[in-house]
Amino acid sequence: MSDVEDGPADTVEEVTGTGIPIRGNDIDTDQIIPARFMKVVTFDGLGEYAFFDQRFDDEDNEKDHPFNEERFQGANVLVVNSNFGCGSSREHAPQALMRWGIDAIVGESFAEIFAGNCLALGIPTLTADHESINALQQWVDDHPDEDLHVDVVRETVEYGDNEMGANVDKAQHKALVEGVWDTTALMEANAAATRDVAESLPYVESGSLPEVESDD
Repeated sequence: MSDVEDGPADTVEEVTGTGIPIRGNDIDTDQIIPARFMKVVTFDGLGEYAFFDQRFDDEDNEKDHPFNEERFQGANVLVVNSNFGCGSSREHAPQALMRWGIDAIVGESFAEIFAGNCLALGIPTLTADHESINALQQWVDDHPDEDLHVDVVRETVEYGDNEMGANVDKAQHKALVEGVWDTTALMEANAAATRDVAESLPYVESGSLPEVESDD
């Protein structure tokens, strides 16, 4: 029986808002956030550089891209195709998307590390088949001002008069619904147990460990 408490972070059971479609397979993390924008101390401000090279030319003139379109500004549900987030494991990619305003991503498939990095931010990544995603992308294109509802618990996406199934990885589902997706918050909520484990490690000097505040 574990002494670890569940639920130190907010639960993520559903996301509602307008959508934004990004079409194309194998969109890698370098496209999501070019490497030259990763030379930052914090992740603050990364949102403005999301998809930068797809959005602007060498002279900073706007290209045709959904993230540049006025009708999609304020959208918080990203709809993508297959193998989204492939390439390097940079956590800056989901950080940039989150700071642009994305709260959930629905797609055909995701690179495993990218999905894990999204989970660490409380961003659900749901998957559905090619035909369902294409239909959802087209609906979002046609109805940029209408909300869609992502239900993590039921694993569905509702839009217009439609409801489609969308799978959530079992471990991700548990972490989001039970509020244990934030590992930092989980450790802070169980600081005493974490210290006990650290003190039992032969290579850790107890004097180097921070004191744990008592709840009394």
